[in-house]
Amino acid sequence: MLSSVLARAVISAVLAFLLVHVGFAQRAGDKPRAKKAPVAAIKVTQIDIDGLAKLIKPAGKPLLINFWATWCDPCREEFPDLVQIDTAYRGKIDFVTVSLDDLDDIKTVVPRFLTKMKAKMPAYLLKTPDESAAITMVSKDWAGNLPMTVLFDTNGNAAYQRNGKVRHAVLVAEIDKVLAAATPPIPVTEPVKQVEKKR
Repeated sequence: MLSSVLARAVISAVLAFLLVHVGFAQRAGDKPRAKKAPVAAIKVTQIDIDGLAKLIKPAGKPLLINFWATWCDPCREEFPDLVQIDTAYRGKIDFVTVSLDDLDDIKTVVPRFLTKMKAKMPAYLLKTPDESAAITMVSKDWAGNLPMTVLFDTNGNAAYQRNGKVRHAVLVAEIDKVLAAATPPIPVTEPVKQVEKKR
């Protein structure tokens, strides 16, 4: 009886020693992991109806504006396409996003989502007591559903509007149309005639 208890104690001690020794050896052999630099959260700026009025006026370039919210499934689904369009047309158009999330989400849920999407376009959060006035200001054809995307030409006229998830190819074609219309035509000049001097 005593020998079996002793044998179990010896086996337990050996196993414990091996586990500790192997675990320590593995930790000692591990290479130190490089620390990842923290990703800076995207800044989301709060605007009211006056801020929205300024925001929807183009400043020399066509303006693409997308209204969305983190709680809106189609909004989240279309965001990779919007990020791709922003990358392709950066410098040619101005592109902003306006979140209709709760103001409490301006420093949490909204910037986290935008950071995850690798969005680089300016981001705003609209907070106004009169949502119907804001909706009418953007478009008389908008009922307030999300997502909503509007493309304004350089004169501030709505050239394209999409109530619902954007269709990537359609939006790209509309942007190209607006850009082509905004580009002044190259003036055609007559070739300079060579005048031969008399000798």
